[in-house]
Amino acid sequence: MSSEPIPRLSRLSAILTILQSSRLVNSTQLSRKFGVSIRTIYRDIRSLEESGVPIHMEEGKGYSLMEGYTLPPIMFSEAEANALITAQQIILQNKDQSFKDEYTNAITKIKAVLKTDKKDKTKKLESRIAYIKNYNRDVSSNNLISIQSAITNQALIHLEYKALYNSKLTVRDVEPMAMYHTQENWIMIGWCRMREAYRDFRLDRIEKLNISTHLFDDREFDLMTYFKSKLEINNKPT
Repeated sequence: MSSEPIPRLSRLSAILTILQSSRLVNSTQLSRKFGVSIRTIYRDIRSLEESGVPIHMEEGKGYSLMEGYTLPPIMFSEAEANALITAQQIILQNKDQSFKDEYTNAITKIKAVLKTDKKDKTKKLESRIAYIKNYNRDVSSNNLISIQSAITNQALIHLEYKALYNSKLTVRDVEPMAMYHTQENWIMIGWCRMREAYRDFRLDRIEKLNISTHLFDDREFDLMTYFKSKLEINNKPT
């Protein structure tokens, strides 16, 4: 829980932003985030409803905004805008081109809603921040965004993959489960239908990738459980 609850008006505004950005959020999550009781969250939700915000409650699940309801553009504080600009400098050093392109598109839309004085300040900050990693902006992959979409839509991936140790090219049908990043490489965890097991695929080793129209059934994959099982295997005595 937060060490010091924020003022109620700020909390109401923040709850509204969370509802706008999430499909479903429950009172326990909001209580922990803002450091207040669940009863206080109930009162906050009721206040928002009384002010005309159409909040839908799913019994036992949480709250969401009514489908189709839109809010005015979000106004960013100077600190929030600075954080986004800083993140941009880090992301621009990433080796996946699709990730860089989509973030740049997103940050451009964000800048469009900033007030003029904040736009000037963010432009100044852009020229005063450097992230010294992959300074030459080398690119080793261009598939991150496509794979992310395949994960969320449970779409089968057909790929040509070059093995790390012998560079042998194999053709795989993979059910994408998750992504992680390490040592400047993005890695996809997927259920390989050829091996009938989970495998890690480095994006820089993918020669060709095609997102299939065929969907796969949910395997109820849990990323932390996967990492734990890998750690246990690696720590087994030989």
